[in-house]
Amino acid sequence: MEVGSENMDVPVTVELDGAVDLDDAVIVALGCNDKGAWRDCREALEAALARFRSEGIDVVMRSSWWRSAAWPDPEDPPFTNGVVIVRTAHDPHALMAALGRIEDVFGRRRSRPNAPRTLDLDLIAYGRLSGDLDGLILPHPRAADRKFVMGPLAEIAPDWTDPGGGGRAADLARSARVGADAHCAG
Repeated sequence: MEVGSENMDVPVTVELDGAVDLDDAVIVALGCNDKGAWRDCREALEAALARFRSEGIDVVMRSSWWRSAAWPDPEDPPFTNGVVIVRTAHDPHALMAALGRIEDVFGRRRSRPNAPRTLDLDLIAYGRLSGDLDGLILPHPRAADRKFVMGPLAEIAPDWTDPGGGGRAADLARSARVGADAHCAG
């Protein structure tokens, strides 16, 4: 399946929705360090966001794009990352399946762990759900220690608290050890 180019140059814009209840927030992290068919990773991520709606996922808040060295191998190309809060009728497993379909359309290949990728979509949290949901662990078990996730999340929802550990996004962003070089790139 090929990604249409009709939305590639049009960034997804959303109005920040003050009515978002952080206890119900569905949070998705996006990342890219292999531009694939796009001009750069930022363009690839914008195209991915444009595809969300066709999968029944509406973006209601979004962060800026952040940059960081690749982890765990800083010799790999650097990452562009961001976080969105979405609304969807999908349950967590159906949402993961939809995110996987988007990754597939964007050429995501899983050749080896942490290999460069055209698109990485992670479900960080689904409301206050916590624990192992038939193989899907929520909140994402490593998100709280990743500055390239918590930094962008703190930008849009600093008071969101991790259902697994209780820390606020703003505090977790300050204490995150993985991707400590992550910074807002606009």
